[in-house]
Amino acid sequence: MQKLNDLSRSPSPLDPDGTLIAVIELSLSSWLVAGIVPGVERQPLKKLAVDESALLKLLHRWRDEAAKAGHHIKRIAVAFEAGRDGFWLARWLRAHDIEAHVIHASSVAVSREHRRAKTDRLDTSLLKRSFLGWLRGERDHCKMVAIPTIKDEDAKRPNREHESLVGEPSRIVNRMKAALIRLGIRGFNPKLKKAAGRLEDLRTPEGAPWVGQNPPGMVT
Repeated sequence: MQKLNDLSRSPSPLDPDGTLIAVIELSLSSWLVAGIVPGVERQPLKKLAVDESALLKLLHRWRDEAAKAGHHIKRIAVAFEAGRDGFWLARWLRAHDIEAHVIHASSVAVSREHRRAKTDRLDTSLLKRSFLGWLRGERDHCKMVAIPTIKDEDAKRPNREHESLVGEPSRIVNRMKAALIRLGIRGFNPKLKKAAGRLEDLRTPEGAPWVGQNPPGMVT
């Protein structure tokens, strides 16, 4: 029996004759949308501007094409990889009665051929196969990410900011140490209170004084 929170396969049975399937390859400047339309032999591929309304019109147009071919579409399922764009598009699609899913990128097995020839067309083909297997209830194709609400995302923001602030001092210290090591200066602790005042006394292994710009993050 499938667990309630099992995101490795679809909880709903797939009716291939009544389901329009689409995947989206997202980029900064455009979206590449690939579809599987019941009753339509060709598998359409359409490049769109970054426009959610244009995407919805495209899905509805494909639905109408399926209807002309004698297939009544009861379900429109759309998926795209988790990434920079976050979850806003999935929430928007769901608000417009489209079943939307976000694929965990690391859960999709990529062959060596795809690594050698990475293109949007190859990516959408791979996503379609993975998403179709997931919809069929088959394991090991891909895993979905739980789509958070805006409230959930806002709740995570303070934690993210705290983690960033905690990590920033370590990043700056490491940059300072690396800048000095490149000159052969070791054993200098930038975290000491009097570290800035000791910069003038630093010497390279050749005996030359520390000159030039300060290491990143160090202010004298």
